[in-house]
Amino acid sequence: MILCCGEALIDFLPRKTADGGTAYQPFCGGSVYNTAIALGRLGVPVGLYTGLSTDFFGDMLREGLAASKVSLSYAKSWDKPSTLAFVKLTKGHARYSFFDDNSAGRMLTRRDLPKLEAKVQALHFGSISLIPEPGGDTLEALMKREAKARVISFDPNIRPGMIANRRAHLARLHRMIAMADIVKVSDEDVVWMTGKDDAKAAARKWLKLGAKIVLVTRGGKGVDAFTGGYAISRPAEKVKVADTVGAGDTFTAGLLTALRAMKLLHKPKLAAIGERDLATAMSFAARAAAITCSRPGADPPWAREMV
Repeated sequence: MILCCGEALIDFLPRKTADGGTAYQPFCGGSVYNTAIALGRLGVPVGLYTGLSTDFFGDMLREGLAASKVSLSYAKSWDKPSTLAFVKLTKGHARYSFFDDNSAGRMLTRRDLPKLEAKVQALHFGSISLIPEPGGDTLEALMKREAKARVISFDPNIRPGMIANRRAHLARLHRMIAMADIVKVSDEDVVWMTGKDDAKAAARKWLKLGAKIVLVTRGGKGVDAFTGGYAISRPAEKVKVADTVGAGDTFTAGLLTALRAMKLLHKPKLAAIGERDLATAMSFAARAAAITCSRPGADPPWAREMV
């Protein structure tokens, strides 16, 4: 099993009303939620560690997870509000405004850390859940506890509008990168984290910290991957883009799915992964992300669509 650790929330996406106005329609979302959904749809045994509200938005999230075969055995349900995110789309790209005070996911503490079964092979961490306390500290503590024994995947998925203390958040991201085997960032994340549009220099720094594979997605320009021994690139799949919501999350799920299928989801094997195997995994991930981009909202593909 892959355990995804982080936020599950409700995205309110803009829709046109009959009279030409703008309304907002609720959809299940959140970077880590989307990755879990995509893994489940791609046929990977997957669970979600998060806090889920007992409100009706929480019910929506549970129904979405169940429909995509995501286990809730590690999720905590309690009487706190769901996180809400309002999305503005500009030329297909998403901007977010979050409402997260006292939310079910944010208020998880170290007392809520789960005891993991042996079947949990890898953990994936992200994204906005790493920003507020006490939830950010809780997720970092879980990664620290499990990093020596299990594969760690990490996607910071920067949302600048939520980050009040840039220095503190960067410090957390660097601590978590040092514990991760796989780090996936976007080119926009690189700029925010380093102040420069230089993926190679950023990857070199993060590999030195401890990461084994750094992947930088560049939208329609494809993806670059860096290891201690080489760097490779793969093109993006050509597709008519509806929007990019959930594309990066689906890429991560596709990558983990392919690595698992090749029996490479083990710490020593990832540290020594060859160019051909990594390129194969990247191509599969890019194809999955392209399908998500071809339809509105975060709607990852099913395994049957990847044939």
